[in-house]
Amino acid sequence: MSREEYVQKLLEAYRTTPGTTGSIRRPDRVLAVQLHQRGVPLLTVENALVLAVTRRLMHNPEARPLGTIRSLAYFVPIIEEVLEGTVGQDYFNYLRYRLTPYFPNMGKTPASR
Repeated sequence: MSREEYVQKLLEAYRTTPGTTGSIRRPDRVLAVQLHQRGVPLLTVENALVLAVTRRLMHNPEARPLGTIRSLAYFVPIIEEVLEGTVGQDYFNYLRYRLTPYFPNMGKTPASR
């Protein structure tokens, strides 16, 4: 996949992730290029987005509300966690399946969009 295609798909996945502003800024583009240069698979980034959305949904409703995610950089620690590979792909597929009723686009990977 070319750098341009990778960046486009990554930014589209980020832009459509529930809880984000839905807008893309220059630092987001720079980070997307850096992730491509590092060789981070697009599926890894998608898995990190899915994991973050799931965790935010599990947020205690009695706690202070979570703010809107304003930057792709928010996901970097989660991307690093996914890169460690302690959880198999089946788990992320399960999370996508569970999120689909709430967020239909979360069930699709960037390659299938």
